Amino acid sequence: MALKIRKMVRYVEETYIEGGKEADRPWVMAGVAAVFQNPWAGKGFVEDLRTDILALAPPLGEKMVQALLATIGGANIVEAYGKAAVVGVNGEVEHGSGMIHTLRFGNQYRVAVEGKSFLSFTNKRAGAGTAITIPMMHKDDEGQRSHYLTLEFHIPDAPGPDEIVIALGAASSGRPHHRIGNRYMDMEEMQVDQTGKTKGS
Repeated sequence: MALKIRKMVRYVEETYIEGGKEADRPWVMAGVAAVFQNPWAGKGFVEDLRTDILALAPPLGEKMVQALLATIGGANIVEAYGKAAVVGVNGEVEHGSGMIHTLRFGNQYRVAVEGKSFLSFTNKRAGAGTAITIPMMHKDDEGQRSHYLTLEFHIPDAPGPDEIVIALGAASSGRPHHRIGNRYMDMEEMQVDQTGKTKGS
């Protein structure tokens, strides 16, 4: 099974002023999306997705990670990350989920940027031009609310009915003027642990 990519799309936002106040440095968010033929389209219900996932996810991850890091300016720039899958209407959500949720895909990104957190994600089925929504969080610390970000863009002609769009997102920093604290501050004030249980109970 060969990976049949129709197009790659790159999207970049550079924010200089947020909330009417100039940022100390530009806040950059970048996304890269691959549009490719759904390998299971037209085959009815396919029980074994794993065989094709093992063949397609690794080269897809390698190509996309290289493209994203080139787009944002290198692995050392990335502070937050995430991923997304959109399956065309002739496919299943499971088809996109299978591609992004194997470690053979996501680990390539995590290792490249030396991240510790799992990548936040969205996966859905939709038609061409739908919003591609990539939620992000800090690559090392899931409790840093400053890096709870969302990158959104669309591709007018994708996904086609028999296509899948896979996207990766990256951010160079958290929000420029973040000031709502982090999760650990709330935990300390509320005297709860990571599970939400009161300390000492």
